Formats: sequence, C-alpha cells, structure tokens
Amino acid sequence: MSKAKSSILIVGGDQAQGQGLSATLGKEHVVSTVSTGAEATHLLAQRGFDLIIAHERAPGLGGTQFLKWAREEIPETPVIFLAAGDSAEVALEALELGAECRPAALLKHHEELRSIIGRALRCRALRDLNLLCEADTDVAFPAEIIARSKEMQRVLAQAEQVAPQSTSVLLTGEPGTGKESVARFIHRRGQRREGPFVVIHCAASSESFLESEIFGQEKGAGDAGSQCRRGRIELAHGGTLFLDEAGSLGAGLQDKLLSVIRDRKLERAGGKRAFHIDVRVIAATGKDLRKLAQTGAFREDLLDRLSEFPIRIPPLRERREAILPLAEHFARQAARRMGRSFTGINVDAASLLYQHDWPGNVRELANAMERALIVAKTDVIRPEELPLPIGGGPAASAPGESLAGMEKSAIIDALARNSGHRRKTATELGISLRTLQYRLKEYGLIVKE
Repeated sequence: MSKAKSSILIVGGDQAQGQGLSATLGKEHVVSTVSTGAEATHLLAQRGFDLIIAHERAPGLGGTQFLKWAREEIPETPVIFLAAGDSAEVALEALELGAECRPAALLKHHEELRSIIGRALRCRALRDLNLLCEADTDVAFPAEIIARSKEMQRVLAQAEQVAPQSTSVLLTGEPGTGKESVARFIHRRGQRREGPFVVIHCAASSESFLESEIFGQEKGAGDAGSQCRRGRIELAHGGTLFLDEAGSLGAGLQDKLLSVIRDRKLERAGGKRAFHIDVRVIAATGKDLRKLAQTGAFREDLLDRLSEFPIRIPPLRERREAILPLAEHFARQAARRMGRSFTGINVDAASLLYQHDWPGNVRELANAMERALIVAKTDVIRPEELPLPIGGGPAASAPGESLAGMEKSAIIDALARNSGHRRKTATELGISLRTLQYRLKEYGLIVKE
C-alpha cells in the first residue's frame, strides 16, 4: 500500500531556487509555490497543507506578520521560517511564535532541508494523532511518543513499518512508558484504522471474569437466565485487540487465546459452534515472557504468535531529551483542563526535572506536572512547586545516552550556575548567544534574567 504524499507550501524565495527545491521535494511530496504573503494566505484559506516553508523577505510577508496570522488561523500547521542572516531579532521572534527558524541559505542545501522537513512532518503526524486521540479519551496518551530522542525515533520507525501489516506486535517496557499509546498509534496508521480498537486489561480481574470478558458467553452459560454476551475479541472483529499485561494471563486463558489466534475462530463459553474472527493482536507486557516460557508459566507457542514483531519501549531515564518537551506538553494540557495560563518552566525547575530518574516513567511525569500546575502561584513552574526532592546531584548519564542528551544536560546545568543569564551561559559553553536561543526554544525553557 503506497504512502500518501505530504503537501508542502513554499512562500517566497528566489524563483530559480524555488523551482529547484520543488523539483527535489516533488519526488516525495506534493509541492505548491507562491511568491507573496497575500497569495499564501489566500491559498491557505481555501485548502490546508501539511507544512509551510516561508522566506522572511517574501513580498507582503511582513517579517513575522505571516507567522502571527498562521498561529491564529492554522496553529496545527508547522512552519519552517527561513530568516535572513542579518535579522537575529526577527529569527528570535519567529521561534517565540512557534516556527522552526533556519537561515535562508538553507534553500541551497536540499538534502539538509529534506531531513529537516522529514522531522517536521513526523512531529506533525504525532500532533495529529494527539488530536484524534483526545477526541476519544480524556487521558493524554500520545505525548509519550514524542520522538525527540533517537530511542523513540527508532520505536516510531518500527511502528510505522509494521502498521500496514496484520502482523502481531509485542510491546515490552516498564509500566508507564506508553505501550498503549504506541499500540493505538500502530492501529491508527494501519489498514484497520476504521475498525475498533479494543483493550483487555489482563491483570485487572480474576480469570473467571476475564474468560467471559474476553471470549463472551452464550445465553444461559453463566447464571440462570443470563443473556448472550459478546466478548472483547468479538467486539474487536475487523480491528485491533490490545492485550495489556499479557504476561498475567492464566494457563487456561492462554490455551483458548492461542486457539483463537491460530485458527481465527472463536467459540463463546457455553457455545456449540465456532465462527470466523478477524482481529489484529497487539500485546504489551512489563514482564520477561521468554523467562516465563522457560519456567512453563507462559506458553512458548503463544509467545511466538504474539511476538512476530517485538518493539521495546525505553524508560524515560533512557530518553532524557524527551523529559522537558513532555513536561511542557503535560503542563499545557493540565492548564487547559484547569482553565489557567501556563507559559513555561524556569531553568531551576527544568534542571530538577532532568535530574530525576522517573521510575514511574511518563505517567509519573504527567502526574507531577498536573500537581505543579495546581500549586503554582504564577504561570511559570518553579522547582518548589514540583513534587520532587530539591538539591540532588547532577543526573547520571543513562546507558547509551546520546551526545545531544549530554549537551542538553550541560546547557541546563550552566544556566543554573549562571542564574539563567543567557550571555554568560553562552560564553561559558563556548557557543553563540543565538545558538543558545535556538536550544532554549527547542527544550521548551523559559529563562527570565
């Protein structure tokens, strides 16, 4: 199944450069070009685009006026703003308006720009997923797959690869890492997206209750006068069945589940006939099912069926790059629910968040940010408002932590040492003030000097 091309609007820039860029991007995307800001707003009023590339000096763009319009009218559409080399103030304002700001010279470097566009479109896909899911549930689940780290980019790439297939997927990881979020992502990106997504919490109930809950029962099969009941597997027909904590299934349920997956047939409890069932199975577990299989506590043949495509979800301590973007995301969501304002996390609070190991993973972080918003006296979260110990040592590098992650830690610590003074911090780190501004925006930090 071919993947739909993303639509990109290019606003302004040299005509020859625009044509060359259109030719390069046209192999992977549907590209439209306009010369002026007025043409852009007119076209955007008629149709939507997945991404906008806007040159600062396009006629009628008005510096950042177009970005202000886009933020109000089409906030869901990411913008790559190409700033002239002599307009640092405009570039900083573009960052504050939510655009990804890059030098205009990038128009000459097509491969680098393609890479930046690819990242922006992946983030757009995640934001779209967020909106879809918030329509279904009050639980904020999609943020835990924000692909700010190499580890989660790997997870997302694997999920994208397997989504179009009907292959069974086994998601492993600690509690709170977002396994159900990844399962929903796979479902929504696959051919069964129009079908149901049915969850079975395997560790939540007794085996006798789970049996009727999963497989259903015929009329009279339970207590006298009991009615026919469709089970979760039957309800998932044509869609996806998500087995949460599959390692908690008892031996009897394992046998019946294996039979359903292997034969594609389901028989309700008390029934005398089996009927065809078509479901895709995604299972999740925090246990080592291979070890359980070696001890006989879990059927090895069932494990083989469930783990046709295994994906490991890393704990939050192994993807520290994601802590601050996630914290800001959860704070924004909590602020919306509470009807209050939130503008950022100050540097000392950010340092504290980064140092914590988050044994409860993303779920713990979401709870911490909600609690911080409840007690915060201003719209900027401070360290004393976080339910975390203050004054701990620097965060230990996680095994395999990326160079980018260590750079972020160094910047946060330097900011704390310099009381948030940006110029002093940049001097200490040996980078330009402009580079530091870019990094602060990327990490979601609010620094008040």
